[in-house]
Amino acid sequence: MSHTATGTDPAQPPPEDDHAFFGQPRGLMTLSGLEVWERFSFLGMQAILVLFFADQVSDGGLGMDPGTAASVSAAYGTLVYLVSVAGGWLADRILGSYRAVLYGGILIACGHYAMAVPTATMTWVGLGLISAGTGLLKPNVASMVGKLYGTEDDRRDAGFALYYMGINIGAFVGPLVTGWLGEHASWHWGFSAAAFGMTLGLIQYVAGRRHLAGRKHAAEYALAPGPMRRAVLMIMAGILVVALVATALALAGWLTMDRFVDVLTLVSVIAPVVYFVVMFRSPRVTPEERGRLRPYVVLFLASVVFNFILFQAYSTMILLASTNARAEIFGFHFPASWYASALGAFEVALAPVVAAVWARMGPRQPHASNKIAIGVILGGLSFLLMVLPTSGHADETYKMAAWWIVGSYLLLGLGDILLETSGMSATTKLAPKAFASQTMALWFLSLALANGIQAQVVKLYGEVSNPAYFGVNGAIAVAAGVAVIAAAPWLRRTMHPVH
Repeated sequence: MSHTATGTDPAQPPPEDDHAFFGQPRGLMTLSGLEVWERFSFLGMQAILVLFFADQVSDGGLGMDPGTAASVSAAYGTLVYLVSVAGGWLADRILGSYRAVLYGGILIACGHYAMAVPTATMTWVGLGLISAGTGLLKPNVASMVGKLYGTEDDRRDAGFALYYMGINIGAFVGPLVTGWLGEHASWHWGFSAAAFGMTLGLIQYVAGRRHLAGRKHAAEYALAPGPMRRAVLMIMAGILVVALVATALALAGWLTMDRFVDVLTLVSVIAPVVYFVVMFRSPRVTPEERGRLRPYVVLFLASVVFNFILFQAYSTMILLASTNARAEIFGFHFPASWYASALGAFEVALAPVVAAVWARMGPRQPHASNKIAIGVILGGLSFLLMVLPTSGHADETYKMAAWWIVGSYLLLGLGDILLETSGMSATTKLAPKAFASQTMALWFLSLALANGIQAQVVKLYGEVSNPAYFGVNGAIAVAAGVAVIAAAPWLRRTMHPVH
């Protein structure tokens, strides 16, 4: 049954909006439009970040070796998604979804503007602001998409596929713009373009706010005034203490970049374990909701494995493309960072196809767990494909054809659509009511853990052979996907009402 408004609840969109956007609620257009520009800025910057880290200082980079550049880039991703937990809690208990997304977007824009300033200090300040802003925005905008639909609405998966297509329009265009500016002007001109894109996203989000569900100012499960004041004071004090301690440790020489990466990896492992324990033991979670959390652990781990591969599309794969692949197709030469746009292009092209297939199949479509498992397998195959062109070439000047990288990104893009749309949709349905936004934040914690593991593993890039690196990681992902398929009968029984 479709979710419609009564016209009296300011948290609900007007009822005439329910089928206004390709048969989907009009609010989906507003949220997808926001994500177009947020991904334009985030992934546009991400596509050139590892190259900026690895570039020589004399050319405007930070002069890191490739393994360290990939590790620091992954650590930044870890921080982004770790903050998602706080973002989900703030939306549920203090800010409400609409304001959490708005404030997050403002922080992201400020972060990109800071990175446009050509100093190392402003680079780190900017990355910190973007991490905080993305942690506020990402889990809550996805949760707001879920609120546009009733639990039994068959349009939900198709709606998330369209939403994900919007995300990947930004993922396609962002690296094209920032990559060209980074190569032809400077890295910081690329960061400036990311700042401009996020600003446009904020403007259209505010302009379309009346079409959104969950746009009331109060949080859905708001704290009482007294506890809320204490929580705000504790948050501000905690931020100040962490900043002071980190500064003191850095000045004392203890908090090196390697140790910071290691700490983030450790936190990325501990945080989801603690979070699952809290949710399983919470008195606000009913026995029925607790039963649906058990299969969610499997989906969480599948997401970790897949995203460990996916995020390397913006680190080791970009480094491989810049050194071992020809940046040329049909005689046209392009920046290595443009390879990242191939991933977004495939997802833009394939998302509506996937949405149409699921809509046409209706109740006959594969179970969500099988969609996720196939996605993980495709991710593994994208890495196994790279074993072929990187093997058996004694000539160190050999460079593979661009089509190898493009083919790898095709597999990865299809896998991403299958896993992320089904995973986010399942999350909004399996989430306990008292932890709605926070469960979506838990989904993003799987991304933090994937980045945390990646931050350690990518240190091996350049230390072992490319066939060994991509072959072993790809094989592990394929094995994980097969394991999820083997667990399908149990998952189907325990994941009601997820189909």
